[in-house]
Amino acid sequence: MTQSPAMSASAVSRAPSEQNVLDEAIAALREHAAELMATPPAAKAALLRECTSRLAGIAADWVDAGCLAKGLPPAASAEEWLAGPMPTVRAARLLADSLDAIADNGRPPLGTGSRVRDDGRLEIDLFPVSGYDKVMFGGFTARAILAEGIDRAEAMHRQAAIYQRGADGGVALILGAGNVSSIPPLDVFTKMFNEGYVCLLKMNPVNEWVGPFLERALAPLIARGWLRIVYGGADTGKYLVEHAGIDDVHITGSDRTHDLIVWGPPGPERERRMRAGEPLLDKPISSELGNISPVAIVPHAYSDKELWFQARNLATMVVNNASFNCNAAKMLITSRDWPQREQFLDLVKRALDQAPTRRAYYPGARDRYQQLTGGRGRVDLIGRADDQHLAWALIRDVDSARADEPLFRTEPFCGLLSETCVGSADPIEFLAAVTAFMNDRLWGTLNAALIIHPKLEQDATVGKALDRAILDLRYGTVAINHWPALGYAFGSTPWGGHPSATLKDIQSGIGWVHNTFMLDGLDKVVIRGPLRVKPYPVWFYDHPRAHEVGPRLVAMEADPRWWRLPGIIVRALA
Repeated sequence: MTQSPAMSASAVSRAPSEQNVLDEAIAALREHAAELMATPPAAKAALLRECTSRLAGIAADWVDAGCLAKGLPPAASAEEWLAGPMPTVRAARLLADSLDAIADNGRPPLGTGSRVRDDGRLEIDLFPVSGYDKVMFGGFTARAILAEGIDRAEAMHRQAAIYQRGADGGVALILGAGNVSSIPPLDVFTKMFNEGYVCLLKMNPVNEWVGPFLERALAPLIARGWLRIVYGGADTGKYLVEHAGIDDVHITGSDRTHDLIVWGPPGPERERRMRAGEPLLDKPISSELGNISPVAIVPHAYSDKELWFQARNLATMVVNNASFNCNAAKMLITSRDWPQREQFLDLVKRALDQAPTRRAYYPGARDRYQQLTGGRGRVDLIGRADDQHLAWALIRDVDSARADEPLFRTEPFCGLLSETCVGSADPIEFLAAVTAFMNDRLWGTLNAALIIHPKLEQDATVGKALDRAILDLRYGTVAINHWPALGYAFGSTPWGGHPSATLKDIQSGIGWVHNTFMLDGLDKVVIRGPLRVKPYPVWFYDHPRAHEVGPRLVAMEADPRWWRLPGIIVRALA
C-alpha cells in the first residue's frame, strides 16, 4: 500500500527508465565486464580517489536535498551528513588504500592487527584504522571474529580473493535501499571492487532523489562503462532480476521482497519449491534485509549520569532518520528484578520527549505503527502527531514468554520502541537469558547491542559470560555500550547479517558489504566503546553543534589532514 504524499514518500518512481534504456544499459555493462577484471588495482584506486573528491564536492547539495525530502530542519542536518556523504567518502578512500596495497603486496593488510582468542578463533582488529580515528573516536574499537577453523594463513588466503585468484565477473544488479542515501553507492563499491562486477544500480523510488548526485559523483565509473544508474519501481525490479544479462543480484530491503524474488509469490508452489530446494531465481543473490534490533542493559547499580547518557544513546537509535533504519533500536531488554528498570524507562521517555517527531516519510509507516500499537495495554505516545508525523511510541512490559508476539517477529520500521523482561538481576544469568531470547525469539540477525558497566566487565566471571554471549549471539554485528550502526559507518568493518542465514530462512540476509579490508570467513564484528563518552557523540540526537561537525568530517574523510582536527574537536565539544 502506498501512503499519501502528505504522509510519506512514494513507492512509485517519478521517472522510471524505459525498457529499451534498461536493455541498453545491461548490454553496455556486459561489454566492459572483462575490462573491469583486467584493470590493475592501482588504476582502480585512482578512479576511486577521483570519485572521493567528487563525492565531497557534491556533499552539501546532497545533504540539502536529503533534508528537503525528509523534512529535516538545518539544525538536524547532521543526520544526513553522517549517514550520506560521510560513510560513502570514507569507504571510497579506504577501498582505494586497499587497492593500492594490493598493487604493492597482492592483498590488503589483514586489518591493523590480529590475535588468536582463548577459544582458538582468529580475531582481527578493524578500527581504528588511523591516528585520526584514534583521536576522533577515543576508546572505540572494532574487531572481526572469524569462523571456527580459519587461522591466520587461511584468512590471508581467502582475503581479496578476486585479486589473488581472479573471478569470472559479470553484471550485478543492485536493488537500492530507500531509506539511507549512502547504501546504494556503498553496495556498488562492494560489488565492483571487492567482488569484480560491473554494476546496474536501480534506485529505490523512495530516495531516487539521490540518483542524480551519484551520477555526478561517480561519473568516472560511469564513463568507464562499469556503472549505470536506472530508475523504477517493483515492475522494473522484476524485469531486471529476470533479465538474461544479469548475473548476480544484491538487494537491500525486506525479507518479503527477497522471498518473492527467490521463491515466487506466497502459496503452494512457493512451499513446494522451498521443500525441494528449487529457488525460482537461478542467480546468486546477496542481501541486507533489516532486523528487530535488540538492546539489552545488564543489571547493575548505574549512576544517574550513566543512566541518562544511555537513555539518550537509546533514544538516538530510535530517533535517527525517523527510525527508518534497519539498525534502529526496536526491542529494549531488561530484567524485571533490576531495581533501576522503571527509572531507566522513564529516562528513555524523557529523552524521546526532547526529540521533535519526524516526518514519517517511508511508505506504510502509519499502517505498521497502528497495527503494532493498537490494543496494547501500556503504550507511551510521546511528542507531536499529525498527518505527517507519528508520535514516538514506547511499549512497556511486552510478555517475553509469548511466542506469537508480533513485536518479536515484525520489524516496525517506524518510531516504535518496545521493552520486555528476561532473566534475573544476576548479570551472568541475565546474559545467558538475553542470548537465548535474542537468538530464538526475535526475528533478524543483523545487529544487537549490550550495555554493561565496566565494573562488571572487569569481573573475571562476568567478563567470561559476556564474551560467551558475544560469541554465541547470531548477529553480524554485536556492539558493547553503543549503537551498532557505527559498524555501518566505519567502512573497514563488514556489515551484514550473521552467516547462519539460508535462502529458506533468510533472516537479515546473506553476504557482507563495506569490508574495505576484503576479509572472508567472517562470523561477526564486535564494536566496543565506553559506557559514557567525552566529548559528547556527534551522532546523538541532542548534540547542539553536530550540523557544524558533519561537513568537516566529510572533508577530513576525503582528505585526512591533522590541521583539520582542531576545527572538528572544538565543534564536537557540546
